[in-house]
Amino acid sequence: MTDPTGCTRVAVVGYGYWGSKHVRVLSTLPGVEVMVVDADDDRLAEAAAQYPAAERCRSLDYALDRVHAVVVAAPPGSHAELARTALSAGRHTLVEKPLTTSVEDAEDLVDLSRRSGALLMTGHTFEYNPAVWKLKEVVRSGELGRVLYIDAQRLSLGRYQADVDVVWDLAPHDISIVSFLLDEMPSAASVWAKRNLGVRHSDMAYLRLDFETARTHAFVHVSWLNPRKVRTITVIGERKMAVYDDMSDNERIRIYDIGVDPACIDDPSAAHSVPMTYRTGDIVSPFVPFREPLLVQDQHFIDCVRTGAECRTPGERGLDVVRVLSAADRATMLGEPVRVRDFRSHQRCARQPARPTHRDRRAPQDRRGRVAVRGRRRGLRAAPP
Repeated sequence: MTDPTGCTRVAVVGYGYWGSKHVRVLSTLPGVEVMVVDADDDRLAEAAAQYPAAERCRSLDYALDRVHAVVVAAPPGSHAELARTALSAGRHTLVEKPLTTSVEDAEDLVDLSRRSGALLMTGHTFEYNPAVWKLKEVVRSGELGRVLYIDAQRLSLGRYQADVDVVWDLAPHDISIVSFLLDEMPSAASVWAKRNLGVRHSDMAYLRLDFETARTHAFVHVSWLNPRKVRTITVIGERKMAVYDDMSDNERIRIYDIGVDPACIDDPSAAHSVPMTYRTGDIVSPFVPFREPLLVQDQHFIDCVRTGAECRTPGERGLDVVRVLSAADRATMLGEPVRVRDFRSHQRCARQPARPTHRDRRAPQDRRGRVAVRGRRRGLRAAPP
């Protein structure tokens, strides 16, 4: 099907917290038409009131014949099934974090994307945040010196989830950010988590992530039970320190020329004290132009759908984060550090060859030229450029 208007049509599955944001952002992009998919009639009525131009339906199966791409923003437990349905139909698919709730499902989606030729992108929104880009620039420049450790806090009151705990709900953001800053996935995870309210899921947790190449650690605190909304990343370097505060209006990045240096003890009477000297300098807040990260991400997704370009956060990126989350689950149960590589499929341990763009792939086809994957494959041409 070729859209006579030349528009790129996108189905957003799930009109909840994140789904409604995707609909808002996509509706502002030129040449994009949005279809809202949700089985809840009240949510469809809300979508109709807020975005009357958006088409609405209750089933992804109904939408697939009418769209070029799909955004999965339903509860995490349904991500694998919905994304599998979209990819099997050859639809380019963006899945909100976490990609899935198991390594096996995430590997299956990555493999299905390769075989179907459809793009699989993971919604790690903070990797599209200009402030995070700036923080990475500062870290890579060496201005901070060697990174001693990174501290991340993601705290707020509420938004308890029914199908995942606080680690799977909030920590994907910080795992994504920290690994993006260091250009490395953690090698091991340790977790202390506790359930304070409810009957099933932990609502606060502390994670320690080890990074072998960078020879450093990240400490992540996540909570659904905190009176203040906190979204900070603090990078402690040997020479300087940097703080990214996502809640700040105008100083989201601050670089502190402060630190602690080892010192020699000249006075024997001071031998009992800690031999350190403390230095204090300027605090600099570099200018970071604001662009809504979700808008940047969704525009990038549409560009990739239209041009066949490789996306910045492909399914493999989401799979890497799911492996860390799965290691965190086991670490919580065992009460000891767990290696992330233990969650890598034996069949996929070998380094994968360079991944072609989704327009360059040559997927197996049946006699009618349709992609031979599980599920249905509907005939819909690529989105117009």
